[in-house]
Amino acid sequence: MKSRTVAGPVGQFASGVGLLLRGLGMYARNPGLILLGIVPALISAALFVSAFVALAYFADDLAALLTPFADGWSPGLRSLARTVAGLALLGVGGLLSVLLFTAVTLAIGDPFYEKISERVEERYGGVPDAVEVPFWRSLRRSVADSVRLIAISVLIGIPLFAAGFIPVVGQTVVPVLGALVGGWFLALELAGSAFYRRGMRLPDRRRILRTHRPLALGFGVAVFVAFLIPLGAVLLTPAAVAGATLLSRRALGQPVQEA
Repeated sequence: MKSRTVAGPVGQFASGVGLLLRGLGMYARNPGLILLGIVPALISAALFVSAFVALAYFADDLAALLTPFADGWSPGLRSLARTVAGLALLGVGGLLSVLLFTAVTLAIGDPFYEKISERVEERYGGVPDAVEVPFWRSLRRSVADSVRLIAISVLIGIPLFAAGFIPVVGQTVVPVLGALVGGWFLALELAGSAFYRRGMRLPDRRRILRTHRPLALGFGVAVFVAFLIPLGAVLLTPAAVAGATLLSRRALGQPVQEA
């Protein structure tokens, strides 16, 4: 049977958050999924934690390089400008780290996450006329689409970094915008397996999820926030893949409730 449609953008956003919780529930009830998903996430996490620690360590030096206009300012103003620049740099670094982490983890663990997604599909009725794609071709498609998504996110991250210098707005509005942007790209990234299974590529994902934007944002923002929690990305990537499969089925009008 088909799930009820939740009326209104706020209700759809909340429903999207619920898809991650459902993915987490499926993940918790199937210990085998933990073993399938945690090893690629651990490898990716080791790389990205090291990179982010290095970014934090050199944040002051990088902030100084990015604010040469403040060299002639008074010590107090110069210190304030560089502190804001450092925080903005870490914020954008965090946004890109979450997106890059997801892309690299999905690439490393493609066979494992594909199996998780398939199990979710089977539980809710399967995929009629599913397209079988050889592993290496699937991996090339996934990497190519991930590079495109990351390139777009970098272009968006630049104005967000600049907006981080605006007092108050840079510390309130910009983080919210960052979570929305990051959430949207995470939803697109994580839904890849389900759409590839139906012979659809990135343009199809964008078009279909755009018509269900509040739902996709609710799911993506929930994943984004969860991934910012220490070890959240490592432990919750399999649950996010399961939730993204449910998101894909919902967006494509297919059942997401067991008969």
